[in-house]
Amino acid sequence: MSTTLSISDAPTHQVGADVVIIAVIKGTDGPLLGPGAKDVDEALAGRLAETLTTLGATGQAGEITKVPAGSALSAPLVIAVGIGPLSDSDAVPIPPETLRRAAGAASRAVLAMPALPGGAPRRAALALPSRDQWEAEAVALGALLGCYEFRRYRRDGASGAGVGGAGVGGAGSPSAEHSTGLSLILLADKAIAEPGVARAEVLARAVTMVRDLVNTSPSHLTPMLFTEHAERVAKESGLEITVLDEHALAEGSYGGILGVGQGSAHPPRLIRLEYSPAGAAKTLVLAGKGITFDSGGLSLKPSKSMETMKSDMSGAAAVLGAMQAISALGAPVHVVGYLPLAENMPSGSAQHPSDVITIHDGTTVEVLNTDAEGRLVLADALASSAADSPDLLIDVATLTGSQIVALGPLVAGVMSNDDSARDHVVDAAARAGEAMWPMPLPEELRKGLESSVADLTNVAPDRNGGMLVAGLFLREFVPDGVRWAHLDIAGPAFNEAAPHGYTPKGGTGAATRTLIQIALDMAEGRL
Repeated sequence: MSTTLSISDAPTHQVGADVVIIAVIKGTDGPLLGPGAKDVDEALAGRLAETLTTLGATGQAGEITKVPAGSALSAPLVIAVGIGPLSDSDAVPIPPETLRRAAGAASRAVLAMPALPGGAPRRAALALPSRDQWEAEAVALGALLGCYEFRRYRRDGASGAGVGGAGVGGAGSPSAEHSTGLSLILLADKAIAEPGVARAEVLARAVTMVRDLVNTSPSHLTPMLFTEHAERVAKESGLEITVLDEHALAEGSYGGILGVGQGSAHPPRLIRLEYSPAGAAKTLVLAGKGITFDSGGLSLKPSKSMETMKSDMSGAAAVLGAMQAISALGAPVHVVGYLPLAENMPSGSAQHPSDVITIHDGTTVEVLNTDAEGRLVLADALASSAADSPDLLIDVATLTGSQIVALGPLVAGVMSNDDSARDHVVDAAARAGEAMWPMPLPEELRKGLESSVADLTNVAPDRNGGMLVAGLFLREFVPDGVRWAHLDIAGPAFNEAAPHGYTPKGGTGAATRTLIQIALDMAEGRL
């Protein structure tokens, strides 16, 4: 059963719901009621703030406090979610990410409540700040993403997430029907809120699909099965799709993708998606790393390090989700997406350390470490983009463990051959609600990629600065004169910690919203 979202302008105390969600601000002398809570407070005789203080609420961001409503409201329960301190300059409007996280935390709290008799969907009224289109969008998006649950492999239900996301089928597997059973009601002026809610639903649907893909078992998401899913998305979204199988890859000299995939029983694929609306003046090309499982190849990973390697296709999933959303939003910009897909496995046919491969543009690479494979498949995709003459080229990948060492698990790194493009990507990510940080590409590290037998090696002998060296390697395959940015999302793509805000445990959908925002920025002439 999918999560649904509707808009109602009914008074909060009269709305038909099982729970009402309000915002609480962290004040200097105790919790303060946020915008949208006035009607609830009046129904409770003006004692809501006092009650919250008695219950120990502070208004700290993400804090959940439950208050029985008795007969004062139609809903028997009030959930107060903290949004943290707000200065006068922040009070109007409230930062969108603050609202997204609060709505997500509240949605997760509702999902954690015992199921209703008969399995009826629980109704949650969102009396969170929704005074304009942007606040309404933030609340709706955070609430929908907070509802995500992946239950595909559980006995009590198939895959679960918000807004009826498209399922990821697989051999002998159930469909990815979502089973949260939650009905969200946004309390807002319909005329003001509807545009924002409509956009939130598109974004949530895309991120939900990406999360489902990342969480799917690698045995149910081989390159071929990923391709079948991409074909369904393309058909539903009106995208043109071209798929190169292992024979076409060989004919086109895609040595990076073929080399990485040659050790697997599941052959590699290269998918090209295209969204070409009439009148589009600029071209954006997106390329996402799609290693459906990364064992490290013959440079075998430790077993513990393999446990999350089903997520090594997060970049390709993000590109697919972004393409779906960009089409749904009707953005007037030409967008091409490349998904190089391979499974990196050890076998008698796997590529060896010291093998020399030839990338699509003719560059030869000495493969010193088969676990540095993502850059090889991306090299082919970046080289292929020359035929598209992009105004901006972006690749996104769970590329290096060094990214996590440098920036931690929540912040992605952004590298570029153009400082203004890099800074715009970081800014677009912030507006989309995703944390990214600008990183350099030091020229002195480039010499570490010199090979005695080929044009390049795929790793440097000095492993320090590994995230930056990987970026320098990818830069070699960017077409001349093209602005390019590289997003390393190794940490943010998969959350191994507890859920927080609207972020679940497992696949997060990282970078999807940033890629969508960049496309919208290009359509508006900001890039």
